[in-house]
Amino acid sequence: MAQKAITGLQRMPSGIWKIDKKYRGERIQESTGTCDRAEAEQYLIHLLEQRRQEKVYGIKKVRTWREAATRFLLEVKDQASIHISATYMAQLDPFIGDMPITHVDDDALAPYIRSKLNPATGKPVTNRTVNIALQRVIRVLNLSARKWRDDERRPWLDVVPMISLLDEKTTSRKPYPLSWEEQSILFAELPAHLQTMAMFKVNTGCREQEVCKLQWDWEIAVPELGSSVFLIPASFGGRSIRAGVKNRDERLVVLNDVAKSVIEKQRGKNQLFVFPFGKPDGEGNETTVHRMNDSAWKKARVRAAKKWQEKYLRPAHDGFARIRIHDLKHTFGRRLRAAGVTEEDRKALLGHKNGSITSHYSAAELDQLIEAANKVSVTDSRAPALTILKRRQG
Repeated sequence: MAQKAITGLQRMPSGIWKIDKKYRGERIQESTGTCDRAEAEQYLIHLLEQRRQEKVYGIKKVRTWREAATRFLLEVKDQASIHISATYMAQLDPFIGDMPITHVDDDALAPYIRSKLNPATGKPVTNRTVNIALQRVIRVLNLSARKWRDDERRPWLDVVPMISLLDEKTTSRKPYPLSWEEQSILFAELPAHLQTMAMFKVNTGCREQEVCKLQWDWEIAVPELGSSVFLIPASFGGRSIRAGVKNRDERLVVLNDVAKSVIEKQRGKNQLFVFPFGKPDGEGNETTVHRMNDSAWKKARVRAAKKWQEKYLRPAHDGFARIRIHDLKHTFGRRLRAAGVTEEDRKALLGHKNGSITSHYSAAELDQLIEAANKVSVTDSRAPALTILKRRQG
């Protein structure tokens, strides 16, 4: 008598057999990964036996990394960093996707790390970038051990292995605050729109996207002081509408005399954005700069380094030759410190979390912050007020 065919297998248009079967009240749906019927049946038999052992003998199902990563992404889908997490999970999948989570350790992650630090094509990433991925691996493994449970209330993972992070101190790019002379040379090489934005940024300590997307609706007049401030909402997303202001607080932007003059020159250029740029949209409004760290910025810093060498007959400092947008914020912070501004006021001016509610400042407190922000001008190294120490190269 012919052997009865096993039910629960469906042939997909691609020719691969897919499992769709109910077993003890549980519906199993997954691909067998094969076009061979006999091989697909063997896989189904193995899967059913595995389920039987789990039900009858209490043998715990071993989850794969892909299962754990998928559950993690579903749980964090409403977080602002979901797109970053999804990117790293996609990068990790070819290396450990099919691996049981019990086997995910330093040895298992080594090929992934090598592929990022020494890629066959493309530019190597920094140790910091690799660590961001590894930190998510650690997070998933911790959730597998401490939170996630199977039907018998047993953890997905019994023991979390120690995952080693890479050393970031030796590879991280240190902040480089500009001297006044370096600022003068660099800004002269910037195109007009970037020069305006950079001048505002180095006098307010705003982050890149806070400058790029600054809106007039966020301006609040302070008639008692004859000035205004900007209050960036905590929901502001920068490049991503989900990102929000760093620290999830409203961001107070205080205008010193230079920043105020920049704002006054921008009035009337656009109804929505303070720093419009580009072709007008369908309603006639100009769009904004997506990011300041673009090719124009990178070309300008190359020209600035060359001008420095021509003027002083020595190579520019490597930090100046590779100056980043974020270094403008570091420059503002360093100048505040050099001018003797208190740590509390520096935190408020730089938008660092310090426990205060920025929207509740009094006019007197705002006047104090404006006065503090104006002190950066006394650190001009072209006057005998400040010398910024920089280690000699080479």
